[in-house]
Amino acid sequence: MFFIVTAVVTVFGLGAYAGYLHFLLRKKERRQSAAQLELQEQAKEKREQVNASIQILAKSCGVDQLTFTEASIRIRGLLNILSVDESIREEFSAFYQLADATAHIPVLAEWKKLTRSEQNNLQREREKLEQQHREFVQSAAKRILGRSF
Repeated sequence: MFFIVTAVVTVFGLGAYAGYLHFLLRKKERRQSAAQLELQEQAKEKREQVNASIQILAKSCGVDQLTFTEASIRIRGLLNILSVDESIREEFSAFYQLADATAHIPVLAEWKKLTRSEQNNLQREREKLEQQHREFVQSAAKRILGRSF
C-alpha cells in the first residue's frame, strides 16, 4: 500500500511539474510570438517609409528641387535597403547607371577640398552625364511612381 501511495504521489507530482513547465513554455511562446509580430509591424512601417521616400524623390527628380544625380543616388540606396529583386534593379537601372557614372565625383567635405576650377570641371561633367541619362532617368522616375516594393 505504501508503494502505491508513493507511486501515485510521485506520478501526480511529476504531472504537476510537467503541467507547470508546459505553462511556462506556452507563456514564452506567446511572448515570442508577440515580439515577432511587433518586429514584423516595425519592418512593415519602415518599408512603407522607404517606399514613401522613393515616391518623393521620383516626384522631385529633375524639377529644380533635386538633380538627377542626387535622386539616382538616393533612390538606388533606398532600393538597396529594400533588397529588391534583380528584376526591379534591371527595370530601374537608370538610377543605378547614373549613380555609378557619377560615383567618382566627391561630395560634402571632399567637394569643399577641391579648387574652384576642379569643382567647375566636375560640375560640367555631372551635367553632361545627367543630360546623357536624362530621358532614361525621367522614364524610370515616371514608372516608379505609385509602385511599392
